[in-house]
Amino acid sequence: MGPKSLMGVDIGGTGIKGAPVDLGAGELAEARRRIPTPHPATPDAVAATVAEVVGHFDVGGRIGCTFPAVIQHGVALTAANVDKSWKGSDARTVLEQATGRPVTLLNDADAAGMAEMEFGAGRGRTGLVAMVTLGTGIGTALFVDGVLVPNTELGHIEIKGRDAETWASEKVREDKGLKWKKWAKRVSRYLQTLEALVNPELIIIGGGVSKKSDKYFEYIDVRAELVAAQLRNEAGIVGAAVAASKEA
Repeated sequence: MGPKSLMGVDIGGTGIKGAPVDLGAGELAEARRRIPTPHPATPDAVAATVAEVVGHFDVGGRIGCTFPAVIQHGVALTAANVDKSWKGSDARTVLEQATGRPVTLLNDADAAGMAEMEFGAGRGRTGLVAMVTLGTGIGTALFVDGVLVPNTELGHIEIKGRDAETWASEKVREDKGLKWKKWAKRVSRYLQTLEALVNPELIIIGGGVSKKSDKYFEYIDVRAELVAAQLRNEAGIVGAAVAASKEA
């Protein structure tokens, strides 16, 4: 029998937040601790902040960490919204050395998707499920009969000659002051392109904007069933702990 709770840490471009996660209930066991992401967000600076977040709690064992990058065998192959010096680095080892604990490291959208599949909108669903997080960029996670296909990065597919996330992310809506309907038409076009590539049966919309689905879902036209994520801003932390529990 595995541990009842593990630390989950969500490393983002603006904040690093973490908390112990109740693995039975799929929720935070204590109020989360959040510290602004250091700038520049270099490996040493970010790792020190992660150690500070983890040190705030009296929970031992393995730590699950999300990271805004393609992660393979603990190595960051890309770097989004953090310092470019992360690219090609052994990110897992950097975090393990800073915290003194074993670390499970995975892509941030993959972690959010794992949380939703385990405890949220995707629970019990089979077939192909796509998790799409709308925030600073567009993150994606794909699941086939509940099994993650890691590092899909489908937020970067090309639409109208542009990287999709530079045209349809939540940050674009905010920066350009787009009305919900106009922005939703962009999201709809993006999701239709995604459907043409992978044909999901269910699309889960995550990110902070998921809690405002009543403002724009009606303007989105897709074949797949469309639902809002249920764990919202806690999904990354919960998913990180879920991933860690599979290695603990």
